[in-house]
Amino acid sequence: MVLNLLIGVHISAGLLAVGCGAAAMVVRKQPVRHPWLGRTYLTALVGLVVTAIGLVTFRPHTAYLLLLGTAALATAGIGFAARRMRWRGWLRHHLAAMGTSYILMLTAFYVDNGPRLPLWNLLPPLMFWFLPALVGLPLLLWALARHRIHPNNRRPLRRSPEGGTT
Repeated sequence: MVLNLLIGVHISAGLLAVGCGAAAMVVRKQPVRHPWLGRTYLTALVGLVVTAIGLVTFRPHTAYLLLLGTAALATAGIGFAARRMRWRGWLRHHLAAMGTSYILMLTAFYVDNGPRLPLWNLLPPLMFWFLPALVGLPLLLWALARHRIHPNNRRPLRRSPEGGTT
């Protein structure tokens, strides 16, 4: 009974983290929506890690998933701190840390569940470890390049419709 409750809460926290993380990436970065989604993502990650600790007590052979989850939470915490404390170059730190956190979270999900998912079950098991990074890292690098920092004013450069920077 406790195991089923832990699994239910873990799945709910995971769905919330996946949804809020994805939404935070695509919404306009304005004062209310993006920060709320980011805080909810971070809170859901805390829920994932706490329930993963409980799950590992029932299934010790899955401790490596707890390590991935803890790394996802730690990098999300770094991304949150970079923005909150306004580190020098905070935007790049925030993007890199939050993007890495999302990739790590999805990696843990696919490593654990990939063999039971349609189409994913056709892939070799090693792909569950690498496919989230193979998809996520180019997107993360694109986002970092898109928001590169101008050395004189420390503000992100934006592309103008004509293709130049403003």
